[in-house]
Amino acid sequence: MLKPAATSMAAAVVLAVVLVPAAHANGTGGGVCGTGDVLVTVCAADNSGSSGSSGSSGGTPAAAAPAAAGAESAAPTDKCSYDRVDPPPPAGHQAWRGHDPADGSVYKVVCDSDRGGVVFLPNGQDAPAAPTIDPELVARRAAASMRLEPPKVASPRAAGTYVVGMPMWMWVTPSPSTFGPATASATAGGVTVTATAKVTRVRWAMGDGTTVTCRGPGTPYRQSRGKAMSPDCGHLYERPSYEQPSGRYQGTATATWTVTWTAPALNDGGTFTETRTTPFTAAVHEVQVVN
Repeated sequence: MLKPAATSMAAAVVLAVVLVPAAHANGTGGGVCGTGDVLVTVCAADNSGSSGSSGSSGGTPAAAAPAAAGAESAAPTDKCSYDRVDPPPPAGHQAWRGHDPADGSVYKVVCDSDRGGVVFLPNGQDAPAAPTIDPELVARRAAASMRLEPPKVASPRAAGTYVVGMPMWMWVTPSPSTFGPATASATAGGVTVTATAKVTRVRWAMGDGTTVTCRGPGTPYRQSRGKAMSPDCGHLYERPSYEQPSGRYQGTATATWTVTWTAPALNDGGTFTETRTTPFTAAVHEVQVVN
């Protein structure tokens, strides 16, 4: 395993190439309104408005919103190690970058960030070059070109009044931009990465110290259901909200977007998550019984 002292700088160079701002889609069905070393094509998009805040989970920063075309991105440094691929890929494989297998070897590059790539090194070359591409970074650029919006809360309604001890049904209104699926592709270094995003769960913080995790958008309430509990996304408040700020429970609905990406040319793929949050309030009263 080779660990050249110069690899940190080399890795920084390649990441600067990968992180050139992606183009952003501004219309249903996609479209590109910017250029750069990373080409992004949006296959599905939705222009509906957004509300709430956004963030990321899993300890990995969410992809930043695409910058204006021509802007520069800061290049992180990353220490990498190199292992020769043995047995080597067949002649003609993309990993050879058009070189003759007799002229050198293909190395797998693994960096401290847990990402890497492959690189061709000529015979006799002591200092490995930087990895050609980090497909996850390209996938994050593809995801950044999508419109992944916070959930659109349909219930609890801000104008609604709810009752202690009565089941509350929670649900969101799904759309391509608020629930998915949404798909985009990005290309860098001759490698295309396709990413598909969809919401896999919604975590409701109810404002009374409890949380409810729902695996879907929830079921809309119908009067015919009477006092039944929601079959998939419900809550029951045990105390009124009189003592809460503005006399209402202050809650949030946080959607977790799971992004699945593939890079067929590198035989690579993976997933990462991002979150989007919408606040809500609920006025909960007690029923006064007169004897």
